[in-house]
Amino acid sequence: QVQLVESGGGLVQPGGSLRLSCAASGSFWSINAMGWYRQAPGKQRDLVASITKGGRTNYADSVKGRWTISRDNAKNTVYLQMNSLKPEDTAVYFCYCSVLGNDYWGQGTQVTVSS
Repeated sequence: QVQLVESGGGLVQPGGSLRLSCAASGSFWSINAMGWYRQAPGKQRDLVASITKGGRTNYADSVKGRWTISRDNAKNTVYLQMNSLKPEDTAVYFCYCSVLGNDYWGQGTQVTVSS
């Protein structure tokens, strides 16, 4: 089993920044992909960014150039640096990781962008 604990969400004004963190723990040898999804009220959960164990990244078009995903393999932790936040970025952000073909999810952290 793999447990994921997220932190770093909160309330921020438009144009501001937040950094999300997600630490994985449990019984596993290594983690393949890690990343973040988000879900706004009444909408589906969408991929925001992902990163492979080797560091290859993928971003949703809506966040390209504004956000950066990174990971520390030694700490089994993935980060999401969110800059130039917009009201439409408001959502619950879920961390995930893939281990041996299985996906595991965090409990979600709320990000609210509002003045």
